[in-house]
Amino acid sequence: MRKIIRISTVPLSLDLFCRGLLRELSETYEVIALSSPGEELEAIARREGVRTVSVPMKRQIAPWHDLLSLVRLIWVFKKESPMLVHSITPKAGLLSMLAARIAGVPVRVHTFTGLLFPTAYGWQRRLLMLADRITCICSTHVLAEGEGVKKDLAGHGITRKNIGILGNGNVRGIDLQWYSRTPEVMAMTDVIRKRLNIRERQFTFVFVGRLVREKGIKELVEAFCGLQAVHPEIHLILVGEGKGEDDLFVRTIRDRITATGHIHIVEWQTDVRPWYVVADALVFPSFREGFPNVVIEAGALELPSIVTDINGSREIIREGENGMIVPARDSEALYNAMEWMIGHPSEVRRYGANARPLIASRYEQKYVWLCLKEFYKEILR
Repeated sequence: MRKIIRISTVPLSLDLFCRGLLRELSETYEVIALSSPGEELEAIARREGVRTVSVPMKRQIAPWHDLLSLVRLIWVFKKESPMLVHSITPKAGLLSMLAARIAGVPVRVHTFTGLLFPTAYGWQRRLLMLADRITCICSTHVLAEGEGVKKDLAGHGITRKNIGILGNGNVRGIDLQWYSRTPEVMAMTDVIRKRLNIRERQFTFVFVGRLVREKGIKELVEAFCGLQAVHPEIHLILVGEGKGEDDLFVRTIRDRITATGHIHIVEWQTDVRPWYVVADALVFPSFREGFPNVVIEAGALELPSIVTDINGSREIIREGENGMIVPARDSEALYNAMEWMIGHPSEVRRYGANARPLIASRYEQKYVWLCLKEFYKEILR
């Protein structure tokens, strides 16, 4: 049985992008999951039934530590002699593609799920672009999660290699059976409404993700506070976590959030389904994404979305069909879109009804996995 190694910098990324996939692949290949050590990696081994290997890696720039990680990866690849190494996440891509090339791994694949350099400046931008170029040079195959990421890679001269996109772009896919409005989910939604004191017909927006500046939280809170002056009954639920007390979000807008009484901060949930369903619309004003699964999850649960005009989001949302697209970093545009939804409930319901079929036709998980398996079959001939 041919051996393949799937690698990410931290185990959480493997868990996020490869949940269920590793078990599926193990029916055809000997699969090894590799990342930095952690309880999540041990959980992946138990759940997926695959062997795991840990190599400490830092997400941030750390030259001495990165060199040690590179040496360890070369040793692992030489010892294991896989046919294929497939990386995801930036640091794992750089280190593993370089190590796999040095170790003589015949097939080396990196998937770009998002790019850091487009929103960076100065020396940091140049360094990030160089890292991506090295990743591509050392890869035999380069994949992009979506047309936007592919366009950025090609347009900035990161690589001249053919950049592939599997299926309709998303690399994770969605389990439509799980993301559905089951009686269990609806019962949990009723509990949430009582907990947050949200009454029927009080229009509610939800955001799911990290509560940080680059997700557009500041613009979202500004827009909502302006709307609440006109529509005092509306609610906003923020599901996620910040970066600690020094984060811009905490320092600049915590007081405004507390003052409204209708913005609810909820810590990250292992089951986010009822938090989507309790709302009338998702608002996802991020500045930068690869291919946001949040928007796909919301659509699968029949929720329309307001998103910014960025990679991934613009590929999932079709203006006037399942949501609205506004410019990034623009609280006024966000305000106008949110106000339109409040004033057009029948259109919002139509958007929601359209959302699930659109998601099902493009991002159903089994289809996404099939596209990957066909890709492996072709490159491992």
